[in-house]
Amino acid sequence: MNLIKVKSYDELSTKAASIICAQVVSKPDSILGLATGSSPVGTYKKIVEKCAAGEVDFSRVRSVNLDEYVGLDGSHEQSYRYFMDTHLFDHINIDKKNTRVPCGIAEDLAKECADYDAYIKSIGGTDLQVLGIGVDGHIGFNEPDDHFTLATRVADLDESTIDANARFFASRDEVPKQAITMGIGAIMSAKKIVLVANGKAKKEIIEKAFTGTITPQITASILQVHPDCTVIYSEE
Repeated sequence: MNLIKVKSYDELSTKAASIICAQVVSKPDSILGLATGSSPVGTYKKIVEKCAAGEVDFSRVRSVNLDEYVGLDGSHEQSYRYFMDTHLFDHINIDKKNTRVPCGIAEDLAKECADYDAYIKSIGGTDLQVLGIGVDGHIGFNEPDDHFTLATRVADLDESTIDANARFFASRDEVPKQAITMGIGAIMSAKKIVLVANGKAKKEIIEKAFTGTITPQITASILQVHPDCTVIYSEE
């Protein structure tokens, strides 16, 4: 594991974007695993700038996203499909047909989860997976548990996660209580992982997750055994 501490969010975003773009330059048909949340927003902005400058070409890239809220259509402003379109896909030369986000309004959620895992397996897993980390140590919506869950599934969100995400909604009551989340199996199958974390609120969980015991109570701690994981952290 490579833990990089930087001085600013801008530096964090620049470093992460450079790693992602280098992956695409070296393998133009890369499969990227992408994350939402506040931490990667700056990274995506930097990627958009690099694409606009002609430094990287996403025309052959495919992507899969970590998660989506149950009950939100992709046109909903707080859905993760909307987030990805707004912050990245609408501004780079990627074919949206090659971008995949779980469907939060699927009639059969269990089938949607199984199909998602099958798709990721069929394309050989991701070449590079982008992650954030929750204050409770979750990655995707793999919340603290008594075991690591490998499969993509519908997860109940912890109260701390609902509290953290309430700032994006008009009220806490509007925050979905469940989400489809990629499981630990698909995340750990990525050839390379880049985790970005920003702010003093993340300092304690970063230390626990990456210097402490590997435990499903801190899901991100499993990344300690990944062969190629880079964590970029800024206290700003």
